[in-house]
Amino acid sequence: MSDLKKTILDCMEQVAVIADCTLIENISDDTVLLQSGLDSLGFAMLVAQLEEELGTDPFSEMELAVYPRTLGEFVTVYKNALS
Repeated sequence: MSDLKKTILDCMEQVAVIADCTLIENISDDTVLLQSGLDSLGFAMLVAQLEEELGTDPFSEMELAVYPRTLGEFVTVYKNALS
């Protein structure tokens, strides 16, 4: 597992606690984000938490909005923003 993916999963766990959500077990690259256990507010909190951790919000920097469907796509958005 990459450091970036681990950071994202760690932040998801932190946000789930704060947002009083329960993440599903065994989240993988193919996990559909909307089925992970976080709701839309949870994802907004996740993006804000990741901006603090990683120093970037790739979604606000995009010229054309892209909404990742799976965890793998979500990680790729951050990977591209950090490269």
